[in-house]
Amino acid sequence: MNKIKHFLMLVCLCGLAFGCKEEFLELAPISNSNANNFYKTQQDFDLAVNSAYATLYTFYGPESGVSYTEQLGDNATLYNVGGVQADRWAFKDYALRTSNVEVYRFWQECYKALFSVNIVMDKIEAADLDAAYKDQVKAQMLFLRGLYYFNMVQLWGEIPLVTKPITAEESYQILRSPVAEVYDLIIRDLESAAGKLPLASAVTAPGRASKGAAQTLLGKVYLTMGNKTAAAQQFQEVVSSGQYELLPQYASLWIVTNKNTKESVFEIQYKGGSGNPYSNYWTAFAPTENFVLTQYGGGMNQVTDDLYNEYEPGDPRRDASISTGYTNKVGTFIPIKFPIKWVDRNAQVVGGRELSNNNFMVLRYADVLLMLAEATGNAAYLNQVRARVGLPAFGSPGYPTDKYPTLDLAIEHERRVELALEFHRWYDLKRTNRALLVLTTKGKAVTSQKLLLPIPEIVRQQNPAIGQNEGYN
Repeated sequence: MNKIKHFLMLVCLCGLAFGCKEEFLELAPISNSNANNFYKTQQDFDLAVNSAYATLYTFYGPESGVSYTEQLGDNATLYNVGGVQADRWAFKDYALRTSNVEVYRFWQECYKALFSVNIVMDKIEAADLDAAYKDQVKAQMLFLRGLYYFNMVQLWGEIPLVTKPITAEESYQILRSPVAEVYDLIIRDLESAAGKLPLASAVTAPGRASKGAAQTLLGKVYLTMGNKTAAAQQFQEVVSSGQYELLPQYASLWIVTNKNTKESVFEIQYKGGSGNPYSNYWTAFAPTENFVLTQYGGGMNQVTDDLYNEYEPGDPRRDASISTGYTNKVGTFIPIKFPIKWVDRNAQVVGGRELSNNNFMVLRYADVLLMLAEATGNAAYLNQVRARVGLPAFGSPGYPTDKYPTLDLAIEHERRVELALEFHRWYDLKRTNRALLVLTTKGKAVTSQKLLLPIPEIVRQQNPAIGQNEGYN
């Protein structure tokens, strides 16, 4: 018998999903062996919806494809890390090969997440349930599918579009779709989601997508496509909705117990502690050799001097985001820069690892304001973000015009320091067509072709009809 020939076949066969009783935090497995008789009641679908949301833990985890984009940019670097070190270093060095095990892992995780979304979409159609409930379930799944495909198209460009559960034989016929078709699907999904989802104030369970989340993501999609007018319309509606505002203090965003605040637009939920989904951003981003800060240090996304020096004098966001080192057990200070946004000093320790309680914000209001400034060319939105941290407004005498003489450069700078290490920077540079100039100037061996990841070698071995990105053949 042949082994699995195509990764999409694997997706068809991988039916392990996760769900919960009330929120997507309390996990329980659903096997695909009973999928045909499982999706009947509203309780079944509540569990399945939470299973789909639970894929966010992997998709946006600290060692995910989204997180690794920090290595592709100029915010983060690596020293010592676990796993296959060469395959991890390849991201920061732009030395990726088609055999890179991390790239293949990302590919698998993406399509497993889509499987969880698509099976809910497929089964809800025939379910004998209230129409309003079915509309809400479909809207939630469309948001997640739009979010996943938006990240995937930026990582790989042309990708196979899977919009329903498929058989093994059907998987061979699904090849890579043009980028324009991928974006068409994303826009349709998010427009439909935005039309059905409630405002943030009416969301009934923490972590569920809202109308504002769908509009924010849709606006970011339009901005990435170069349609600033459509993007501005979405962002302006989010601002005008009155659902969101900047917190008075930047540092309060990172207090462990400050969850789902008015600044949060879409947030991944964690409980922390044994038996719960716990956050491991802190431990994954701690230096590997510390043995004092945490019980375990993953060494991922260590901070570059370049990012540290980007902050203006007196900007409180630097010290709220980055540590310059730690003192070891014998009292020696070890200078090394690493992220501290997700530190949980009171986390339960199990098996030598902290089970942290920090949520992760995928989208927040400061991001909306900065993108609205980018879409409209209006510095007022940028200046709201600067006012929060007590820095001079763009256009005022105290602004560092010598470094950032144009509004575009000012926005680029502000996004880098405001959203530092939150997995935005590489996407931002690509969107503004600044990636090659900025990254090559800083010594990155990047080319236009390397701004996409390779299609994993094993995927093409399984189905040779799937093409490869240029520069990786």
